[in-house]
Amino acid sequence: MDILKRDIAFTKMQAAGNDFVVIDNRSKSFTKDELISLAPNICDRKFGVGSDGILALSPPEYDKVDYTMFYRNPDGSDAGMCGNGARCIALFAYSIGFDKQHRFNVHDNVYEANIQDSDSVIISFPMEASVIEEDIDGETLYAIHTGTKHAVKEITETKLQHEEELVTEGKKLRYHEHFEPKGTNVNFICGTDSTNLKLQTYERGVEDLTLACGTGAIASALVWHHLQDNNTSGRKYSVKTKGGTLSVHFSFDRKTNTYSNIKLEGPAHFVFKGTFLQ
Repeated sequence: MDILKRDIAFTKMQAAGNDFVVIDNRSKSFTKDELISLAPNICDRKFGVGSDGILALSPPEYDKVDYTMFYRNPDGSDAGMCGNGARCIALFAYSIGFDKQHRFNVHDNVYEANIQDSDSVIISFPMEASVIEEDIDGETLYAIHTGTKHAVKEITETKLQHEEELVTEGKKLRYHEHFEPKGTNVNFICGTDSTNLKLQTYERGVEDLTLACGTGAIASALVWHHLQDNNTSGRKYSVKTKGGTLSVHFSFDRKTNTYSNIKLEGPAHFVFKGTFLQ
């Protein structure tokens, strides 16, 4: 049966204002291709439920994980990892019987979830990351991969408020030839002190500013650490977005200039449950 002709049960969730349609797919009711085709319809804010992406909790694809997190952008494209979505699906998993501490995979990476409460869901990232300085049209940007590709640009606090300009510049950089073929997410940051910063993210696949971006918050915190030539490790960085404040924890190896033991902490909340009618 065509997925677009089915009635689809879903849960609406949000994490720091980054909102998602969550589907329980443990019974394999939907194939990956069906979920991809569903994304533009169910994520549409005028004709669908409306969200920044679609999440499906699917059976585990690897040993020693509890489930697979399937995520797609509103346009159906593969975003890689989504940090805010991960906190939502972890809380959703707990609500349907999984332990507070559990493991899940996104593609071939395994993540760990630790749920304190709805205001504190912690996701541990398995990869190491490095900050790479890039010259883009005469300006210095910082490229980093935190489960998905990000570019980070430091700007003034005044410029951070000019959202129309951020959208224009974000779109330009997101599609810049330097980041071909798939492009990049673009983060605009302004530091307020050594471990606090403000962030606006232009997300590829959403093609607009979002209220928060979890992997963008990680990328921005690591770049802010890099910009200060900071030798410290194990400190918590607070990243303020329009949707709320996210905390980033990490270790730093000065010899290799790599970041590891990366954790993203922040809220996740249920909004409502419903049925998407076709």
